[in-house]
Amino acid sequence: QVHLVESGGGSVQSGGSLRLSCAASVRAFSSYSMGWFRQAPGKEREFVALISGSSSSTMYADSVKGRFTISRDNAMNTVYLQMNSLRPEDTAVYYCAADRWGWTSAENNYHYWGQGTQVTVSS
Repeated sequence: QVHLVESGGGSVQSGGSLRLSCAASVRAFSSYSMGWFRQAPGKEREFVALISGSSSSTMYADSVKGRFTISRDNAMNTVYLQMNSLRPEDTAVYYCAADRWGWTSAENNYHYWGQGTQVTVSS
């Protein structure tokens, strides 16, 4: 069983920064690819970023490339999402998710999800 807890959300003005964290209670954390997804009001959940277990590979949605950075600390069982140059359209609930041995941005492949953390960006 994998338990994920996100933190770090909040309200910022356009152009600001936030750092999200996702703490995982799981054995062999490094065997899991970790993804960040988000869901804006009235919209479907969408992929944001993905990192492999060893941190050797990352993937980003086009909408966040160059502004967001995903990273992880396997010793701390934690994955991060550094969000810079935030825009009002980044407003959403952000979720982290775990996929053992996988490498995909497709949310249906992720079996474990956190409860989400709200990010609100005002103009």
